[in-house]
Amino acid sequence: MRRHLSVPTGIGAVVAAVIAVLAGLLAQTPTARAATLTQIGNFGANPGNIQMYLYVPDNVAPRPGILVAMHGCNGRATDFHQQTEFRTLADRYGFIVIYPQANKSANGLSNCFDVWSNEALRHGGGSDPVSIVSMVSYVVQRHNGDPSRVFATGFSSGAMETINLLATYPDVFKAGAPFAGVPFGCLGPPGCNDRTPQQWGDVVRNAYPDYTGPRPRLMAWHGTADDVLNFSMLQKEVDQWTNVHGVSQTPASMSSPQSGWTRRVYGSGQVEAYTINGAGHNLPHSGMAIHAIRFFGLDSDTPTPTPTPTLTPTPGGNGQIRGVASGRCVDVPNSSTTDGTQLQLWDCHGGTNQRWTLTSAQELRVLGNKCLDAAGTGNGARIQLYSCWGGANQKWRVNSDGSIVGVQSGLCLDAAGTGNGTRLQLYSCHGGTNQRWNRGGNA
Repeated sequence: MRRHLSVPTGIGAVVAAVIAVLAGLLAQTPTARAATLTQIGNFGANPGNIQMYLYVPDNVAPRPGILVAMHGCNGRATDFHQQTEFRTLADRYGFIVIYPQANKSANGLSNCFDVWSNEALRHGGGSDPVSIVSMVSYVVQRHNGDPSRVFATGFSSGAMETINLLATYPDVFKAGAPFAGVPFGCLGPPGCNDRTPQQWGDVVRNAYPDYTGPRPRLMAWHGTADDVLNFSMLQKEVDQWTNVHGVSQTPASMSSPQSGWTRRVYGSGQVEAYTINGAGHNLPHSGMAIHAIRFFGLDSDTPTPTPTPTLTPTPGGNGQIRGVASGRCVDVPNSSTTDGTQLQLWDCHGGTNQRWTLTSAQELRVLGNKCLDAAGTGNGARIQLYSCWGGANQKWRVNSDGSIVGVQSGLCLDAAGTGNGTRLQLYSCHGGTNQRWNRGGNA
């Protein structure tokens, strides 16, 4: 026999009234908002018929950078969002992440990005690249995204699409970080056969023959034990993109950021290659994503692109120029006075080779009559020491937002890394901490 708990009529009425009041209060109390991954239904032209997922952090920057993050074959955008560190870094730094969902089949695999069709291998051709560019345009228009800070990253098929986007849309993407990918055009005819760096570079240039602007930077990662995409693909990527940028295939520097990693830097930072000893086809590992975010310049201490004023634009002073990202100073190696000496970052020590004077002629002078000099006007042009002669390539706008801009080029003084010996260059201004400088005393 089932027993029923009875409540006296009076008490029951009171309890019912209390529950009703609480329910009303709870209904009126706003719940705390937490950023979530959202599928966007109509984002514009979508010839690839792929889906768009968007992550906008709660503390999004007023003018946020945009990162496209792409999964591998057999993968899902939702899983890539959960399993990688890009969303937590977006929470920290205020940029927006687009996660495209691929749907193509290749070699028995599903959910791959198209990097082989004629449409996908040329600018404006169609297929997945055009769909992804539409996603970027959507974020620029709907979320006030910064079109000068658009980047791509991905794993395997997503890494291939990363490089594909850099080749076909260099006017949209400023840099990319492929994890376990292949060079552009590798899956199209004539395939991944050995080619010279010039031939690899021509494949990129032929994707957008009319393009004459700056080329995106590349940070490529690969594991030595990758049994799906051979480790040799990393060198092919290096050969291709060093040729695209017109820099030497010999590394300018090598380092080991942590045990088992080898980092090679080419030119003045246009291309970087990371070898991960013993790693298979399973990148990125924990702790790798932040290196890509720093390479992009999306890292900052606050999710606002408006830097704290750090420079004194007025002429005068005799002090260091200290990088916000690195904490290191603009340095003349070995106090050389030889024209053409490449300038670098180095630990601040207050020596005369780190003391710069801003003159009324907009020069930054050091060691008497030597000037901070730009050896060109394009992205990647080296910053060197040269005798002061009054040229526009030796004039600089020292801005209150922390940037130092070449009068001749309109590009920013940029550090392609943070370590001792990092060479300085010109690069399109994007507000990253590697382009912000403190100018002050000698301590």
